[in-house]
Amino acid sequence: MRTLKLHFPDEALPTLDTFLKQTKEVRVFRRAQAVRDVVQGQRLQTVSNTLHFTYSALRKWVHRFAHQGVQGLADRPRPGRPPKGTCALAQHLNRLVDQDPLQHGSLHSQWSCQELATVLARETGVQVSRESVRDVLKKRT
Repeated sequence: MRTLKLHFPDEALPTLDTFLKQTKEVRVFRRAQAVRDVVQGQRLQTVSNTLHFTYSALRKWVHRFAHQGVQGLADRPRPGRPPKGTCALAQHLNRLVDQDPLQHGSLHSQWSCQELATVLARETGVQVSRESVRDVLKKRT
């Protein structure tokens, strides 16, 4: 394996320590933790074995940090269609769940995901699947 020939500025460790205290995302936290260990002088192979990263993934994160700083540790946008479920839609759904289904023309006294999707589409004009409704409800609990 080739040796890593990167030089980090003196403020790299304090920057990573501050970032570790502020970040909320687990994946980004683990990346920053691994990069911090490398910046402190540990070998890439040792850190990748200890924190269960592949060697190539850790090398990529270290290079991104060296060139972009802590912004390089964040997830990049993923390709594909963006999700339909916005925050406003989730809030509308949460309000709807707290209401009686009979008030919305349902034949049943309990909501089903399909029925919630139908009422949500009628009230907001946005078509969502019952699985999308289910995902929002799972996050609610």
